[in-house]
Amino acid sequence: AAERIGGEVLEIGTGSGYGIELVAPHARRFVTIDKHRPQEELLARGDVTFLEAVVPPLPFRDASFDWVISFQIIEHIRDDRAFVAEIHRVLRPGGRFLVTTPNAPMSLTRNPWHVREYTPEELRRLLLGPFSEVEALGVFGNGKVMDYYEENRRSVERITRFDLLDLQHRLPRWMLQLPYDLLNRLNRRRLLRQNTDL
Repeated sequence: AAERIGGEVLEIGTGSGYGIELVAPHARRFVTIDKHRPQEELLARGDVTFLEAVVPPLPFRDASFDWVISFQIIEHIRDDRAFVAEIHRVLRPGGRFLVTTPNAPMSLTRNPWHVREYTPEELRRLLLGPFSEVEALGVFGNGKVMDYYEENRRSVERITRFDLLDLQHRLPRWMLQLPYDLLNRLNRRRLLRQNTDL
């Protein structure tokens, strides 16, 4: 699908460089924006422009891009309506917005790093604010990915059964971030040790 994205592209959320690696080679101009500066080797490419900023707002003129892409970012944005409106503003007429985000019904526990997670219908309604057309597509892994998901689900259930007061949904996000990270890392390591083919 990356080869279908072209022209002038804005990526919101540089992260580990997923968009730079897959999309930048197909773009006439590739701009990536993040609140944290990525690793220098990602920016060493001559065809990538990086801006360090917190969004929204977006520091670009109206109708500046043919595509805006954002992978696993919208769930971290406090004002998601302003975020989507800004994306619509910087897109040229006929421009496209490609967004990926976790599917809330597939989440195994509350992720305290996420402001919110969306059901497919919630995301569709949010995008239909400024956009006239929305196409929602699900992404599913192969058998190994789904096996890992199922193992992970069972493991998470073993951990969360001790949350008798449902604290994961009652405590402020910031109080859960450290325990979430620690338990998540321990769980992933355990799963990978048990399943070397995952």
